[in-house]
Amino acid sequence: MTKLTATLKQMLNALAFADAGEHLPRIEKTRYLNQVMGIPTAQTKDAAPAPVTNELKSSNGGRQVALYMGSELPGEMMEYVLQTCARLKHGLTVLTFQSDSTSRALLKPYEERLTSAGIDLHLVNLTGDLVPGLTRYLRSHPEIAFLACKDTGYLGRSFLSGTERQNTLPVPVVLLEAQQAGVRTQNDTRPNQVGRKTSTA
Repeated sequence: MTKLTATLKQMLNALAFADAGEHLPRIEKTRYLNQVMGIPTAQTKDAAPAPVTNELKSSNGGRQVALYMGSELPGEMMEYVLQTCARLKHGLTVLTFQSDSTSRALLKPYEERLTSAGIDLHLVNLTGDLVPGLTRYLRSHPEIAFLACKDTGYLGRSFLSGTERQNTLPVPVVLLEAQQAGVRTQNDTRPNQVGRKTSTA
């Protein structure tokens, strides 16, 4: 089972980084490669400043699972993300176009679970149009392994209906199906109870 988990992790990493070189400027590409190989990098004079976002930064700059959060946060969706982050030992980056107060209110019920599982949380409040905003952020953050979103939200419906091309975003996209009400409880954390569809966007 350990070998299978390691293989799945390598596959996800390979998918996430397959096109990273095409989307990153030279300086960012060098910085990322040095980080992966464990080579310390000094700040150079021509290095572009990092974009300023409203993020809850942690000391762990490792791999991340991204979650696109709309105006609601279904319990099944958060359960899948929590289990996945814990299994892969990834942090969680929540991307949203909601206000900071709304975002924090939606995440508040899960703060204790995130802390007890040792999952670092980055909350990023984006602006502008949905798909271009997500694309810009994901292209400049190669640490994101994949993006999860619900299949009934605007983004998920866009992929399922063909309104958005499958290769629009630079990382794989996992579309999560909401379970019928009453099928599972919040404390039921069995992985096979979480319905999901995958689309490599």
